[in-house]
Amino acid sequence: MPTLLYRLGRLAYRHRRRVLALWLAVIAAVVGCMLAFGGSGKLDDTFTIPGSESQQALDRMKTDFPAYSGTSAQVVFTAPAGHKVTDPQEQAAIHNAVAAARSAPQVAKVVDPMAAHNVSADGSTAIAQVQYEVKASGLQSDAIPKLKTAVAGADQAGLDVQVGGNAATALKGSDGASDVIGLGIALLVLSLTFGSLVTAGLPLLSALAGVATAIAGVLALAGVTTISSTARSLALMIGLAVGIDYALFIVSRHRAQLAHGADPEESAALAVGTAGSAVVFAGLTVVIAMVGLSVVGIPFLTVMGLSAAGAVLTAVLVATTLLPALLGFAGARLKPRQGSRAMRREQALTRSDGRPANAGERWFRLVTRRPLVTLGLVLAAVGALAWPAHSLRMALPDNGTAPAHSSQRLAYDRISREFGPGYNGPLLVLADTSHSTDPTAATHEIVDSIKALPGVKAVSAPQSDPATHSALIQVVPTGGPADQSTKDLVSAIRGDAATIQQQTGATVGVTGTTAITIDVSAKLNAALVPFALVVVGLSLLLLLLVFRSLVVPLKAAVGFLLSIAATLGAVVGVFQWGHFDQLIGVDKAGPVSSVLPIILLAVLFGLAMDYEVFLVSRIREAYVHKRQPLRAVHDGARYSARVVTAAALIMISVFAAFLRTDSMMLKQIALALAIGVALDAFVIRMTFVPAVLALTRHAAWWLPRRLARLLPDLDIEGERLRRRTESGESAEVTESAEAAEATVHELHPTASR
Repeated sequence: MPTLLYRLGRLAYRHRRRVLALWLAVIAAVVGCMLAFGGSGKLDDTFTIPGSESQQALDRMKTDFPAYSGTSAQVVFTAPAGHKVTDPQEQAAIHNAVAAARSAPQVAKVVDPMAAHNVSADGSTAIAQVQYEVKASGLQSDAIPKLKTAVAGADQAGLDVQVGGNAATALKGSDGASDVIGLGIALLVLSLTFGSLVTAGLPLLSALAGVATAIAGVLALAGVTTISSTARSLALMIGLAVGIDYALFIVSRHRAQLAHGADPEESAALAVGTAGSAVVFAGLTVVIAMVGLSVVGIPFLTVMGLSAAGAVLTAVLVATTLLPALLGFAGARLKPRQGSRAMRREQALTRSDGRPANAGERWFRLVTRRPLVTLGLVLAAVGALAWPAHSLRMALPDNGTAPAHSSQRLAYDRISREFGPGYNGPLLVLADTSHSTDPTAATHEIVDSIKALPGVKAVSAPQSDPATHSALIQVVPTGGPADQSTKDLVSAIRGDAATIQQQTGATVGVTGTTAITIDVSAKLNAALVPFALVVVGLSLLLLLLVFRSLVVPLKAAVGFLLSIAATLGAVVGVFQWGHFDQLIGVDKAGPVSSVLPIILLAVLFGLAMDYEVFLVSRIREAYVHKRQPLRAVHDGARYSARVVTAAALIMISVFAAFLRTDSMMLKQIALALAIGVALDAFVIRMTFVPAVLALTRHAAWWLPRRLARLLPDLDIEGERLRRRTESGESAEVTESAEAAEATVHELHPTASR
């Protein structure tokens, strides 16, 4: 692979104008497809599980009870102090508002609160139910705003009016500035890393090209398949982070070679062949992990995984084709100036007096001086962070975690206070009485059996359809949508289904938004452990192939699990326990999103392998040349610690910038990835890893001979490529002897010692 990438990098460098023109044409074509067939207006955030009981019942409701098969909104009326909603004046205002709501766009049915007795015990609050025949993603962009306008007359009459419910959950806050903030911080980090705005701009430029292509491609597909806004944001977040990092790895190698006299064209080809190999490997691990999310069987998660995988794959293609073309346009201008800080820093790397060349090497020497003490401190710190994870409680976000002053949050809190939390997430029970001798009696018997179950606050009068011999029963739980008591109630109704069928001949199915989210959470929880085992097993296999060692893969897998545990603990501490939640705009503690752990496993796995390969490959390179294990750890840090630090800071900044979003799911994912990258890069890869390698010494690179013969040699460090370059065997190698010697000296710093 290094040789192939070397040739690809040289080809892109030589034909830079054609490569640039080709990429501009690709971007234009993808953007054109997005404008013609897709766009953000067709995004769909609906959770579904094809084949599940809740989904089957919901599908049947589309024909039997179409007015109840779509999303719904709740209009909450609150009388002023000293008045009741049942007073003539307030009642008339509510009646007029309900009548106006019926004429709002796409409204199928409005249930008057007086007719349905949806009035609080003290008479201060009433709830009108607004039904749509379409799901939330099918609502027009002005559907909820026009519903609010329609009921605003009651507000003018003195009532407080808030619109909430599942339909209002679809309203998203703007997070368009998040990527701009992330880019600004990334530019600052890159400028400090390279000491040059021109050099810093290249990773940003290539990353933006990749992100523009990937996001436009994702949005173009929104016209033919279901794409969620979270999938788009996740693809943007990850595509931007890895796009900058992958370009950083290649540009930093290229600039170091230029500093030592390498020819710009040869240097660009070598950078793509060596650092590019690590980029391709790291990118493919992320792609494999994200594509693996599709095996869970939840379309929402599958789309998120495929969208992120597409963004990462695009970032790899950009880094190995467009980036060397951009390096060609820059030419020798990227070489650090004589006497500049960047040049002095590069010259310090070749120092052979035994002193540390930079802060990264000093840190590695410190943590390897007493490796057992280092490991003890790391395990203690990670264990303390991971401890809250034992109380992890997962559910999908609802309006209870919406921004405090939003209409849907105010409606949610008022309903919980005046009616009980269960009114925010009622269950729908669809009964098929076509095989019952007396459908009416069977329906009433079903209602009575549900009322007798624990966790039931109220059961509405059934809505019957004589033509289809079906009945729809609304069940209000005592707990909220994410409470365990509500999950237990769903299980209890389903557990009684066989008894109900035996006694009445009717079949029942539990559905509705609450039941569907419970089913989605349950399926995600069940898939978490198997997916974790697959990811850990994949990491062991991949690193075994790359480093041809037993200790390195085991150490990497253990470090990855430590990162995951500590990150989950930190997320629980912030979102579930409420520690420091105000700092990131969370005003109410709640459960962790069910999607987060499995997304964290997939994404952090790829990013962890990214840093592992880039860092440990340098250490292995030094060990192969000198066979001094401790010195190899220090030399590896000399050349990679600064770049890994910069890459981690960029990723953390990009992820943290998305904490501004109003979407609780995306906010949790952003914080988890920011914390996960920080822990994995600085605590695991730059502290735990060198300590383990220093402790195991030569054993770290041992592999049984029989296994060594069976495994293919991937040559991820590009060793064979460099040997060909040194000996001049490649017909494409045309640089002078001095440039070749300087390049080799930089790539093999221990060779002359």
